Parts: sequence; C-alpha cells; structure tokens
Amino acid sequence: MKNLTDIAKDAVELMMPSIDNLFERTNRKELHIVIMNPQLKPWEASFDEAILYETSLGTPESWTIPFAQFARKKAQQAWRESTSNIQLQNQHPASLREDDLLFYGSFVYGNIVVACSGVEQWYDMLISSWIALAIEQLTIHEYQKIKLENPTQTYRKRS
Repeated sequence: MKNLTDIAKDAVELMMPSIDNLFERTNRKELHIVIMNPQLKPWEASFDEAILYETSLGTPESWTIPFAQFARKKAQQAWRESTSNIQLQNQHPASLREDDLLFYGSFVYGNIVVACSGVEQWYDMLISSWIALAIEQLTIHEYQKIKLENPTQTYRKRS
C-alpha cells in the first residue's frame, strides 16, 4: 500500500487540471497547500510534526503576501478544532484565538485536514475539499487493493 505522503502528493497531482482550470477564474495563480497527517491528533504531535505534505504553486519567491504562513494558520486552526475554519468563524467565533487567521480556506473530511491560501478564500476552501476527498478515495482504493490481493491479511501493514 502506498504511504500517506505518496497518496497526498498523488491527490494534489490528480487535482492539478481542475486547479489550473480554476486559476482562470481567480484573482491570481498562486497557492500554498498544507495537508495534515490524518493519523496524528493535536495531543499526539506538534503542529509542525503533523504536517504530512505541503507545496506551493506559482512563484512563491515573488509573493508579497505570506500565503504559506496563511495556509499553515488555516490548517492549524482546522486541525486543532477538527472542523473547517469557516465553521468556527461563522458559527463558533468564541473558539477563535487571538492569533487565528480570519480568512477561511480549510476543509476537514473525516480526519483529513487540508488548507490552502493564495486565491479567494471560497476557492481556497474548494481546492482544499477536492484534495481531501481525493486523499480519502485514493486511500480507499489502496485499501481495497490490499484486501483483494491478500484476503487473509490481518493488519494494514504486513509483518
């Protein structure tokens, strides 16, 4: 079975045609993506340790806005609260901390947290959702493949 990092990279690559198409509608063609490790909880690891994969699209060396920092803050908020940051900002603002970013753009699907920053926040959230769903479905594919190839395998990892 592919490891989670490879699946996350594959999910981003799989979504690139859609992201490129969406870039034709957005205010810029720059984006930073942060994907959290769905196997780690906030009480088990630091935020930095729990980042599974992150990448930048566009020309990050010329960014005048810190999109990587913004995406990390969105991811941190969603990972900490186990919900997309739009939920906190619109329905539960009492949970917001002083250093929480006031832009949304994360998506939480099960235990998968993805956050983006670089385009309009609603498009950041859309791209985050595409990647989160792709990660889950690609993982399901890998899981089902193992079950078919090794029907008596007891654990995810072979001994």
